[in-house]
Amino acid sequence: MLNKIINLFKHLDKIACKIMKHGLIFCSFLSFLAIFILLIYNFTFPSPSMYYIGIHLLKLSLIFGIEFIICGLVVDGIKKELV
Repeated sequence: MLNKIINLFKHLDKIACKIMKHGLIFCSFLSFLAIFILLIYNFTFPSPSMYYIGIHLLKLSLIFGIEFIICGLVVDGIKKELV
């Protein structure tokens, strides 16, 4: 099962791989921004709104990252007519 998943990622189409890479870079930027906001919250005045903004932004970046991976695999499967 693990070998099958590894082979899926090795044999991705170039366009799907490019979309996944750029999407994951965007998601990592969002997560770094969220971590920065949470660090500001931790080291300066504790404001509940900063905490909730940081947590929600971190959740959003994780959800986007998972969706970019899943959508990249689905687009590759559709292009190869596996789905």
